[in-house]
Amino acid sequence: MLTQPVEAMSATSLIQLIWLASPALPVGGFSYSEGLEAAVELAGVATESIAADWLDDQLHLTLARSDLAVIAQAIAAWRQDQSARIRQLNDWVLQTRETSELRAQTEQMGRSLLAWLGNHEGANARHIQTCAELPPTYPVAFALAASQTGASVRDCLLAYAFGWAENMVQAALKSVPLGQSSGQRILARLGKRIPAAVEAAMQLPDSERQAFSPMLAILSSQHETQYSRLFRS
Repeated sequence: MLTQPVEAMSATSLIQLIWLASPALPVGGFSYSEGLEAAVELAGVATESIAADWLDDQLHLTLARSDLAVIAQAIAAWRQDQSARIRQLNDWVLQTRETSELRAQTEQMGRSLLAWLGNHEGANARHIQTCAELPPTYPVAFALAASQTGASVRDCLLAYAFGWAENMVQAALKSVPLGQSSGQRILARLGKRIPAAVEAAMQLPDSERQAFSPMLAILSSQHETQYSRLFRS
């Protein structure tokens, strides 16, 4: 269970977190829909309100209970130099990706973020080597990058969740499809819900962390053979 006092963030830490959360970060997040594209075709996600509900559920039922919870623990482990704990968390992410597409996504984005971090000023070379030997999943690689910002765990999770929300809203705009105003309304709704998801993730012990989302897994499996696709997952 992780709790931290609220502290003022330095300008440098804030900029680093904005950078990590940016859709422009060269990790390929824009090329994945995480099952949303299949949901549009097969599960009736055809309007702004349904897409907003879908992403809201995904935020709380999958992201908060798995990736965000892993990142919270992994940031602490990186900062305390606990390599065995890092490997345990990384293995958990790989073992709970329920389709080959979702596993390929976390592996590719993890490798790409680690490559970016290797060229980043002030990166810890020993930690990068440890991460490369895993090989890293995206949550664990993100935790490594975030751990070096000096920001609180809570702020790191807020940045990750908002970056995820921006990518998923863009996926909704392209696949439903929706207009930019619809996208901004969905993003505003998710923005209001993210703090609660982050707080829940920070309180989640290992025994309650989970990635059980059968409908999403089924849709992801169907996306593997979908006739016409815009996204890689």
